[in-house]
Amino acid sequence: MKTPEFSPHTDDPIFPLADPTLHQKFLNKLLEPTQDVLEPWKDNSNTKFSNPKYTPLEQQVVELKAKYPDVLLMVEVGYRYRFFGKDAENAARVLGIYAHMDHNFLTASIPTFRLHVHVRRLVSAGYKVGVVKQTETAAIKAHGSNKLGPFCRGLSALYTKATLEAAEDLGGGEEGCSTCNNYLVCVVEKVIGNVGSGVDVRIGIVGVEISTGDVVYGEFDDNFMRAGLEAMIINLSPAELLIGKQLSKQTEKLLLAYAGPATNVRVEHASQDCFSDGGALAEVMSLYEDMNKNESANAYQLEATEENTQANYCSAIEGIMAMPDLAIQALALTIRHLKQFGFERILCLGASFRPLSSNLEMTLSANALQQLEVLKSNSDGSESGTLFQCMNNTLTTFGSRLLRHWVTHPLCDRNMIYARLDAVSEIIESMGSGKASQNFDLYEEDSDIIIVQPDIHHILSSVLITLGRSPDIQRGIARIFHQTATASEFPVLSMDSLLPSLQAFLAAGKRLQQLQIEEVDKNKNTQIENCALCVVEEADID
Repeated sequence: MKTPEFSPHTDDPIFPLADPTLHQKFLNKLLEPTQDVLEPWKDNSNTKFSNPKYTPLEQQVVELKAKYPDVLLMVEVGYRYRFFGKDAENAARVLGIYAHMDHNFLTASIPTFRLHVHVRRLVSAGYKVGVVKQTETAAIKAHGSNKLGPFCRGLSALYTKATLEAAEDLGGGEEGCSTCNNYLVCVVEKVIGNVGSGVDVRIGIVGVEISTGDVVYGEFDDNFMRAGLEAMIINLSPAELLIGKQLSKQTEKLLLAYAGPATNVRVEHASQDCFSDGGALAEVMSLYEDMNKNESANAYQLEATEENTQANYCSAIEGIMAMPDLAIQALALTIRHLKQFGFERILCLGASFRPLSSNLEMTLSANALQQLEVLKSNSDGSESGTLFQCMNNTLTTFGSRLLRHWVTHPLCDRNMIYARLDAVSEIIESMGSGKASQNFDLYEEDSDIIIVQPDIHHILSSVLITLGRSPDIQRGIARIFHQTATASEFPVLSMDSLLPSLQAFLAAGKRLQQLQIEEVDKNKNTQIENCALCVVEEADID
């Protein structure tokens, strides 16, 4: 046996130096894990789900990720939600949390009580977020057949920018969702090829605001610059884009440029192959037939008349049949997309469909919206300094949405312009004279009873103040329709605060009805007086 060499300065033996390349390989593997480690569900065919290297929890994650490949999954593990693989890398970058290697996956985690905050931040960054919860408790698991295995887990909720406000309540108010519009816009097109006239494609659009129930649709011819499509996209300001896969390069370039890093608009592609030869209309009709069966069953339980249900169904079918062909294709793609969230009912009998353009409103071009800075500033792309921000003195979110539509769709009918001006002037006068308004007394004939009625300005002022203190009623009603609302999220709708609101609305309705009756009587008396004067004048002439 060879004896080791000793150092001339000490009695310790000198060991040979380790290979530096091996040390560098170790650091690379530790600090920069390979793609196979980050995403083991995308391995080749030699890798199987029954790989013994995976822990039971990792096996569940692999199966869930294979089932939902385009979803950023948050997996409930005890009192924390964990991210795995590429999801952990993306979550660490967006949320500013620490990611580290654990067994076969890069992983990161957040506490369960911060779920609503981090879901909104991930959704605002443009991700489709899925929350995977434990479907059994520890007590049930201890007495069940799965006592030795992991907790059963399943996808309980799915969130995107367009569906977040209508989905199951996360808590935390409306943090992270400052925009008043969250449209999901589906775009399809058909090549015309009429280059001589400057028009080469026909575009169909369906836009759905799931949290309010607003549905817009339209079909139009567009030129090579896609000016019409750009104007519609700027008007709607969608949070998500659903794109048919058979789009031209010019159309797809415009949409992807709008959904750039500055806007974080989520883009999803959908195939239109299954909608050929009338498949789109069949998809839409199948949804309406299913909803008609459910409506008929509910009407029978509520002892409602079946004739009304059938009448609503027939009117809805007539409206669908009157829609353009490309709009029906976009509607079918939207229905298929919303089925994974359970929100396809918003496109059924009760939906408020309206066309993109109207003869009573102007359609501003993309150049006008950009040069006049109507919605976005040309300097930084924000809303600061825009025409809409300067005019927006509304007190409620739904009022802001209405004003936004008014600004982007100016009226072109003279009578409607004067009617809107009179209504706004009356509201401003009511708010200004609300404090100084006084009541007036009415004496009933043959009675000593004095009826005190408030002034109309005071009533309107009280209604406006009540609306200003209320939550987003429009979205609240939509959440009730989607059956995702909870009692805890509407604390302001308790009886103590609800009764004054209802009383204000009822008083305003009765007073306005009385004023209308008085106005009708006044007009009748004026007509009678004019007729009497005419008769007297004719008698004098004779």
